[in-house]
Amino acid sequence: MEVILLEKIRNLGNLGDQVKVKPGYARNFLIPYGRAVIANEKNKAEFEARRAELETVQVGTLTDAKARAENMTGASVEITSRASDEGKLFGSVGPKEIAEAMTVAGFGVSRAEIQLSEGPIKETGEYEVKISLHPEVSVSVNISVTAEA
Repeated sequence: MEVILLEKIRNLGNLGDQVKVKPGYARNFLIPYGRAVIANEKNKAEFEARRAELETVQVGTLTDAKARAENMTGASVEITSRASDEGKLFGSVGPKEIAEAMTVAGFGVSRAEIQLSEGPIKETGEYEVKISLHPEVSVSVNISVTAEA
């Protein structure tokens, strides 16, 4: 299925690119979330008419992401969780818990922006977590997982 991208999408393309994707990906994710439209003559004409507006919006989101990244640079957040004497957590610390801790610390971060390359954290210690604020902007934040007293 051919679609026209309405914003930059990591590992897929830039604004205005006409790409071929699987039908389910287009129907269930790209089109409902307003990230793409089906590539037909009518939509191509509408896209070209709105191109300048979409580029302005994209530049604005990139600028906001850069400002948020600058604010988060060097940030450190502590998360306490129940753990055994050996340091193994009862459960795990995932994107939801990290997002909540970052929000409490004053950094507005959503679950979807947190990238845990090795999966959820299952032991106490210091971890470096990548937060992807935009396809072009990401920042690393130090997470300290400690056991409850």
